[in-house]
Amino acid sequence: MSQKVSKVFTQSGAIPYRVNNGKIEILLITTRNFQHWVIPKGDIPNGMSPPDSAAKEAWEEAGVIGQVDMNELGTYKYRKQGKTYRVKMYLLSVDMLSEDYPEANKRKRQWVEVNKAIRRVKFNSLKRILRSFFQVKSHFCGFRF
Repeated sequence: MSQKVSKVFTQSGAIPYRVNNGKIEILLITTRNFQHWVIPKGDIPNGMSPPDSAAKEAWEEAGVIGQVDMNELGTYKYRKQGKTYRVKMYLLSVDMLSEDYPEANKRKRQWVEVNKAIRRVKFNSLKRILRSFFQVKSHFCGFRF
């Protein structure tokens, strides 16, 4: 008797952040149907590294350019249309925010403080990644939530 093996598709995503008045803020975007707050993520093109792909997604979906931390923060899984995806997450320190970017008319975006971002994102594993990183970052760098 054979067992069906489910393929897991790998994606990468960026957590765009900035420090505003001593507090860390995350740029959340909506899904294309405006139902959920998420972070920029997508498939990793052939020949592109996961951090570079995360930066590409951040530009296309959120209109941000910045420095991607090459260290993977963690991963989370989700299911969509019968497929399972594992997303490798990277921090992106935002240097520039553009009003004109590829998906500007398909999504909303909003800067929110970390605790609010944690409450808004859909997936518990992504909440956990945000919570653990930003608690450590705030403790060592003196940031406030």
